[in-house]
Amino acid sequence: MTNDVSVTARPSRRTILKTVGAVGVAASAGALGRQVFSPAIAAPAPKVRLAWTEVAACHSPLGFGVAKGIYAKHNLDVELFYQGASGQTLIQALATSKADAGAGLVGDWLKPLEQGFDVKLFVGSHGGCQRLLASKASGVTDLAGVKGKTIATYGIGAPPQVAFQVTLAKAGIDPETDVTWKAVPFDLVGETVNRGDADLAAHLDPWAFSIEKQFSFVKIADTQTGVYKNHTCCVLGANGPFLAANKDALRRLAEANIEVHEYTANHPDEVAQWYFDALKPAGLSVQDLTEILGALVYHDHPIGQPLVDQIRITAEDLKLVKVLEPSTDPKAFAERVTVNLLA
Repeated sequence: MTNDVSVTARPSRRTILKTVGAVGVAASAGALGRQVFSPAIAAPAPKVRLAWTEVAACHSPLGFGVAKGIYAKHNLDVELFYQGASGQTLIQALATSKADAGAGLVGDWLKPLEQGFDVKLFVGSHGGCQRLLASKASGVTDLAGVKGKTIATYGIGAPPQVAFQVTLAKAGIDPETDVTWKAVPFDLVGETVNRGDADLAAHLDPWAFSIEKQFSFVKIADTQTGVYKNHTCCVLGANGPFLAANKDALRRLAEANIEVHEYTANHPDEVAQWYFDALKPAGLSVQDLTEILGALVYHDHPIGQPLVDQIRITAEDLKLVKVLEPSTDPKAFAERVTVNLLA
């Protein structure tokens, strides 16, 4: 394992962006070696303040990319802004211009965007970072068994609840009347289920991973299989004024984002070690972090029309569970809230 990240040969920006999820992207990420790189673009590197949630395992590639020079290689001066653990604080960071762009769950982005929030989504990062877990005492072993049960999560309307409402609805279970949702403090979701005050837990990684392991819970569903197969769950967005003035910088940020996630797919142990050393996540070992990062779907990072298509599908799902308004046209909505950096 090496702590130096650099590039021996740099493919064109457009080649990387056009081959999202293909072998060419993985190969470009795998070309990271030990030589010192020189940015291919001579102009001064534009600064981008990128909001992230440093405690979230799935955001660790962003910090790794800054620390190891991957963004700098794309001639970007990326400054990470810790926006907190809530999607609402991400929205606030962009709305108040504390950050220029940010990484967040699709489920956190779409309702504010429907209401007119001035942000455009421009590239996906990965798939899968939420889990629906059942205690053994509940007797639940599959989705059909969830009917009539109580599900603990950290907030009504929080992304795990919304995500698994869709999963349940598509399994023929009414997510409003056939189950009971119980809101509990963020760090007590697992304890609530373990002591029998709820039957299942809906949570985000790395916390979902931790409680699954700690209490020997049974994974019933997640956001990378079943109805979420081939979906991205986290997307980067940029506020409108920054996008208008810095479209080329965002194109390069998208390129770097794809590259760093492909690198993580091929080197989860290296990114996990950086995460452990730099952020010291409580209760998680390097082995735990490697397992978490290694399980995410890093080859699903849509840009351009594929991103529009995924946002449309998600909008349809959120209409199904009454998060978006009945009058919202998913296709027109997806086209309005995304920007095609390949155009």
